[in-house]
Amino acid sequence: MKVGIVGLGYVGLPLAVAFAEDAADVVGLDVDHRVVEGIARGESSVEDVPSERLAPLVGDRIAVTTDHADLARCDAVIICVPTPLAHQREPDLAYVDSAGRSLAAVLREGQLVVLESTTYPGTTRDRLGPILEESGLRAGTDFHLAFSPERIDPGRTDHTIRTTPKLVGGITPECTERAVELYSQICDQVVPLSSPEAAELAKLLENIFRSVNIALVNELAMLADRMEIDIWEVVDAAGTKPFGFMPFEPGPGMGGHCLPIDPFYLAFKAREYDFPTEFIELAGKINQQQPHFCVDKVVRALNDVGSPVRGSRVLLLGVSYKAGVGDLRESPAIKIARLLRGLGAEVSYHDPHVAEVPELDLRSLALDEALGACDVACVVTAHDEIDYERVVAEAPLVVDFRGVTRGIEAANLVRL
Repeated sequence: MKVGIVGLGYVGLPLAVAFAEDAADVVGLDVDHRVVEGIARGESSVEDVPSERLAPLVGDRIAVTTDHADLARCDAVIICVPTPLAHQREPDLAYVDSAGRSLAAVLREGQLVVLESTTYPGTTRDRLGPILEESGLRAGTDFHLAFSPERIDPGRTDHTIRTTPKLVGGITPECTERAVELYSQICDQVVPLSSPEAAELAKLLENIFRSVNIALVNELAMLADRMEIDIWEVVDAAGTKPFGFMPFEPGPGMGGHCLPIDPFYLAFKAREYDFPTEFIELAGKINQQQPHFCVDKVVRALNDVGSPVRGSRVLLLGVSYKAGVGDLRESPAIKIARLLRGLGAEVSYHDPHVAEVPELDLRSLALDEALGACDVACVVTAHDEIDYERVVAEAPLVVDFRGVTRGIEAANLVRL
């Protein structure tokens, strides 16, 4: 089988490697020449795919290209392009539209097309389908069309493409069957659904579930702060209940390619049905405001030791959106840094996974240098590589947004 992958980022490249390792021939396409040239050299820019794993497959099982014509010889084509938000926090499907138009120009009868990009219900059938039908072929009759949401959690090794159940929903039963056959090559369990709309909504539910629960505990953290109750003790205590409760921890806000975005995708679609998703939108708003609360916590901590935030040297420990990865997408650390700079603080950072942040014009400092040149150290991302006992011992003041200093008592330590 020959499989085409459109988009060779955090979703597409792991898929390409998974299919190639299962003996499929893969045509990987990306519109960014730098990405294609790097992969052609066997160099991976995706942390979950080490270059040592990728390199032996390139040229043998994986061919990379920027030319959509190369997809015409594929049995199946999987679209894995970004679906960001526009300036008004509405869905931006420009990448999906572009991929669909380019594919329509080379689409042939009998091919299977699967969309993996996270989106709102109806996108596969009502938006991508008509674009592909500009080829003169009919979806569900001349070619197969389905949606299968990506379920990649960057940095995890316990749940992989192979071991994570794969959802698929086609626009016809035959489309679903073809998609099940495709993914059964690389997934131990494939779960067929009745439609692409069900699969699209299932993906949104997964991430909105997390968004809502994170918003809940973040709001409780703000209340606990005013009530002078330790929110971390409260979460740990509630977590001892063996039923009816799932612990979520507060933090500086949500980041990544899905959680901060997906609630707004569903809210946008719901408006077509005159149904305001107030609960879901509120969760998104609370999580967006969390960096402001964290900055206020820093300002108050500095004030308590007689220091104004203006002119203070603030060290951010971790700037990626989650521990163990170097992904900066929607990272709350970026917003925190900008807010602190707006108040006149001098911001620096240390992150073992992120060498530089061009948009802030900053490079990661060595921990020795960073701790020796700060007035306050803020734990923003809880990387395991950082010795937090040392941070508390050496930094003049520490503000912990992640709860990693639980168990440490010190006069210079403040927790969210």
